[in-house]
Amino acid sequence: MAALGSLFDEDATFVNRFGHYVQGINEIVALHAPIHETIYRDSTLKNELIDVVHIADGAVVIHFWSRLAAGAAHPAGPHKVDTLILAVLTRQNEIWRIRALENVTLTNPRTGEPILRG
Repeated sequence: MAALGSLFDEDATFVNRFGHYVQGINEIVALHAPIHETIYRDSTLKNELIDVVHIADGAVVIHFWSRLAAGAAHPAGPHKVDTLILAVLTRQNEIWRIRALENVTLTNPRTGEPILRG
């Protein structure tokens, strides 16, 4: 969780795939730590960058696909979930950190069922 926290600006905001909003590194880590110690402890993520949009000197917006492969520790058993992530990164002292991140689960708009891309 320390490595996760190091990716974020001190006052960063994070919206998870269920719409839970938190602000600050401590809250971001606190949101993730319990699930990564339990239901996601044997899960993996695979990310694929879509684009990087420069919006100002030292500021970019990025989009990327993320596939969570949940393992046997998850109550629903092994399964996959695809999300689309939008993040704003800022550069300070030549170090890029996430200032804001939002994670959206891909779903069928008619049924609400999660879908996998491709």
